[in-house]
Amino acid sequence: MGDSGREIIAIFKDIREKEIGMAVSDARTYMESFHKETPEYFSKVKREQLVSRVIMKKDIAVIILAAGKGERMKSSLPKILHPLCGRPMVSYVFDLVKSLGMRNVITVLGHKHEETREFIPPGIKVAVQKKLIGTADAIKAAAPLLKNFKGTVVILYGDVPLLKKETLKKLIKCHVENKADATLLTAKIDKPSGYGRILRDRYSSICGIVEEKDADDFQKDIKEINTGIACFNKENLFSALKDVKPNNRKKEYYLTDVIGILYRKGALIENTDLADIQEGLGINSRLELAKANKIMQARINEGLMKKGINIIDPDSAFVSYGVKIGRDSVIYPFTVIEKNVNIGSRCFLGPFVHLREGTNIADDVTVGNFVEVTRSKLGNKTLIKHFGYIGDARLGKSVNIGAGTVTANFDGTKKNETVIRDKALIGSDTILVAPVKIGKGATTGAGTVVIKHHNLPDGATAVGVPARLLRRKERVKKHG
Repeated sequence: MGDSGREIIAIFKDIREKEIGMAVSDARTYMESFHKETPEYFSKVKREQLVSRVIMKKDIAVIILAAGKGERMKSSLPKILHPLCGRPMVSYVFDLVKSLGMRNVITVLGHKHEETREFIPPGIKVAVQKKLIGTADAIKAAAPLLKNFKGTVVILYGDVPLLKKETLKKLIKCHVENKADATLLTAKIDKPSGYGRILRDRYSSICGIVEEKDADDFQKDIKEINTGIACFNKENLFSALKDVKPNNRKKEYYLTDVIGILYRKGALIENTDLADIQEGLGINSRLELAKANKIMQARINEGLMKKGINIIDPDSAFVSYGVKIGRDSVIYPFTVIEKNVNIGSRCFLGPFVHLREGTNIADDVTVGNFVEVTRSKLGNKTLIKHFGYIGDARLGKSVNIGAGTVTANFDGTKKNETVIRDKALIGSDTILVAPVKIGKGATTGAGTVVIKHHNLPDGATAVGVPARLLRRKERVKKHG
């Protein structure tokens, strides 16, 4: 047997020792697939990474709690659907579980569940909490979907969108390797207002969690807090849930009470520390939403800069999630780029530019000061250097748009399209009343109003209000 074969056997020996319940037939399937790889593959794959990959796929279930009203948001929109950098905050949580290859995922909905259900990605199961009486009851709502499951249950929250993949992997690894009954993601902060406090016994073992509204003055001074993110042994979790009693003040059933119940039963409770408390930020108010938006925006901008985009001032560049920008493009301050926008390479954007949904910009394009573009396509080397509005338009290559140009796209009933072909020159303060087409190499004089359906032919020159075409002699005379 070669080195790669011995490596395979060692890997699966580790897996058995970790007691992740992997069936022999599953192991054989994995080994057969590994035999197809080259020996060099095994020298590059760390044993720990492979074990982690198997664990993630085989004995992890995830419950995402997303049932709450979000009363402090003061909004008719369900809390988890509030946008964070251009998409619902809960979408980031779905991305997180997907990035770890987790297949057994349940989202617990409640408030306006009919409205929120349409935002749940395919493959994710949905449970509904009929009465919003606490997080422990929400977990119970997911129980029927885990009837035949044995393993680790990970608890996540739809209003905690900043958690990173590495942090969750660390938590799961700690839980599995220590064979714990519960593992909490905790943090230590100087001002823990708003968080549940971690209680420890005289041996420094976790013995419970107390919510701030139920804490006494001594407990409120505790700096170690509960983020809510946790792993549980499934059987022990649902057994403890049966013993949870309603809180005296709000008559709600707290999931955090499970920790004290498990402790009294002699269960092993572990924790991992959250290095960056920002990851555990829960969004319950507009203020917290603004804080989270700022953090997520910083991540998005950092990712763009790492890909070769120059952002002059990251604090004043507002780029939505999923925007694609080519290398060597420059974003000047106070530029707003909404979702579903694509930008090519070597473009110059801003300052004070607003690129709205449905905008596609090719390479070497300049969109300068005080310009708004929406649902439009700008061809290579097109210039819009000064204030203006371009809506529902298709611009060709090397088009020059003068300052103050407006595409009047709305007729009171519907949006209409403006087409400007290659190398057209649009004079300052031109108004193009859609639907209208400007031919290749055509020119409009300053202040021209081109009314709808009065298309300009290729190479034509138009001036006046309404626009009229200049005859060749007029054009020669006008241009000397």
